[in-house]
Amino acid sequence: MSRLSSVSHAYFIGIGGIGMSALAQYLADKGITVSGSDREASPVTDLLASKGIEVALAQTAENVPETADLVVYSEAVWEDNPERMRAKALGIQQRSYFEVLGDVSEDMRTVAVAGTHGKTTTTGMLARILRDAGVSPTAIVGSLVRDFGSNYLSGTSDWLVVEACEYKRDFLTLSPEILVVTNIELDHTDYYKNLEDVQSAFRALMEKVPAHGAIVTDSTHPTIAPILEGLSAPIIDYAKEAGYPSRFPGEFNILNARAASAAARKVLPLLAEDLLRDSLASFEGTWRRFEYKGKTKQGALVYDDYAHHPTAVKKTIQELRNKTKGKIFVAFHPHLYSRTRDLFPDFVTAFEGVDQVYIAPIYPARELDDGTMSNEILAEGIRKEGVSALAGSFAEIQNAFETLPQEGDLVMTMGAGDIYKVADALVA
Repeated sequence: MSRLSSVSHAYFIGIGGIGMSALAQYLADKGITVSGSDREASPVTDLLASKGIEVALAQTAENVPETADLVVYSEAVWEDNPERMRAKALGIQQRSYFEVLGDVSEDMRTVAVAGTHGKTTTTGMLARILRDAGVSPTAIVGSLVRDFGSNYLSGTSDWLVVEACEYKRDFLTLSPEILVVTNIELDHTDYYKNLEDVQSAFRALMEKVPAHGAIVTDSTHPTIAPILEGLSAPIIDYAKEAGYPSRFPGEFNILNARAASAAARKVLPLLAEDLLRDSLASFEGTWRRFEYKGKTKQGALVYDDYAHHPTAVKKTIQELRNKTKGKIFVAFHPHLYSRTRDLFPDFVTAFEGVDQVYIAPIYPARELDDGTMSNEILAEGIRKEGVSALAGSFAEIQNAFETLPQEGDLVMTMGAGDIYKVADALVA
């Protein structure tokens, strides 16, 4: 807390963001007054309110308290945001989420979990193992973890388990003693030029790990092996870890559990085998990761998943097919025009095995629509691959899913936007 020790009131712009909200809880835990704003209510803002953190559901200049001595903003909040402009006028220090997270990491023994896929689940698993083992870590996770009832775990030791995002090389603000890299693929194409550019960012993060630390990864993976040579820190190959039973399906989750267990053994070399096994077997999972929501009025099972990269979409659908001999209905919410456009050839082939795909309007997040990509274009591309696909609004998708899927069928909403609201409405 050295750099944050002089802060008495932190105001968060975009406090409903999954990382922002966890950091807000951490600062509140340290005795700092925390408040903030977001554009709409969500399970995350509800969680913050339940913890006594004041959240304004609008972003206006008058929200910014004159008593604040730090404004923390998410990457989606630009300089012309009225609250940021107000903070500037008041002379309040402004820092990004990742800069403040870097301050926290610098003062703790950090286990950073990075990778294109699986980092949220792996972070949650690792925090659960260390909690059960009595390590009492602090954890900042990129989703709500059922085991903690939050995306934040309050700890008393000097260990920090944190999910590390590669976008814009933001994870380079962290100071990892142990680094987990689950996998590396091309993503965030609005920033990275190609796979080699992504690899260079991960290599830079690996170079920050000290010789007394460790890099936990799949050392033979074709996109990871080329960047491991000449590092100071020893390499621990999580692929050599024993498999442990889990209530969550799929190859991805087996690998996530292996990565988490390998990292836990580095933190706690005398970790008991039965504790490790029991902790992973009882891990309850995270919000929006193959999450079972309930049934439709017609009796179809409803799931929701955060998958928004073609590889994750494809793997998730394979696990859906393993769950039923009935029909599979998927509503996909593309995230970013750039990702949808640049990974288009992989997206159109990712839905093999689905009986009916609905594509919601692209979630723009930080981007503007330049007219080169749309949900109609993606649906047409999927149809050309032989899978029935339609573009539609949330309301149209919900109406279709309320009537078409029958008992024995599976419905999944999928994507990094707010498509989960359709799943919630279907089972309400």
